[in-house]
Amino acid sequence: MSTKLVQKHLLKQSEFEIVGEQVDIRVMSRVSNQVTESLSVTLAVLNPEPVITRTQLQFVSRVNGEPLISLALSRPNVTEFNEFVNELKQRAQAEYNAISGINVSANPESLDSNSYEEPPEFSDHTHQDIIKTKKVNIEGLDNAINMIETYVQNEEVQPLVIALKSLKEDPQDHAKLVQVASSFENLGFSQGAVLTYAPYIAIMLSDDPFGN
Repeated sequence: MSTKLVQKHLLKQSEFEIVGEQVDIRVMSRVSNQVTESLSVTLAVLNPEPVITRTQLQFVSRVNGEPLISLALSRPNVTEFNEFVNELKQRAQAEYNAISGINVSANPESLDSNSYEEPPEFSDHTHQDIIKTKKVNIEGLDNAINMIETYVQNEEVQPLVIALKSLKEDPQDHAKLVQVASSFENLGFSQGAVLTYAPYIAIMLSDDPFGN
């Protein structure tokens, strides 16, 4: 089990560490030895199957497919790299299961793929496709609203909060769920903050990871 990965580049050093329910990322200058960037990514919002390019392995958002964690392939070596990636995949799926109530034993092979397998194919799903099989959890929705109102205090998230409250009043109304998805997509850089404090939104808007 490896919960930390350090990747050194010419002028910077990137550190990735799995801590509890999140991944802490620090970028340090190798010249000044000072931290130049620091952020945390909630495990539950990560798609556990990474996307592999020629030089990077990226963990993307379950909601919009945007890269949230980018790792340089094989650094510092293949063994350490694969151990960390596999642990991160396991933890991301476990956190998602914990929030959504999915029993991983129903499809355990979903977690066993190797880091260097072919990149997964992502089909293009519309909001209408996503909502067909969605069942809104009122408790999760209510908690998401409270967390956003408490910790994400900017006007940009207000349309999302309004959409969430409207959905809470009628959780079977698919049109309201579509409005939540649209409001979330319009957030821009605030998406990260919202998902950090309200990971249930990622669960609500993402596809079933086992394709059920």
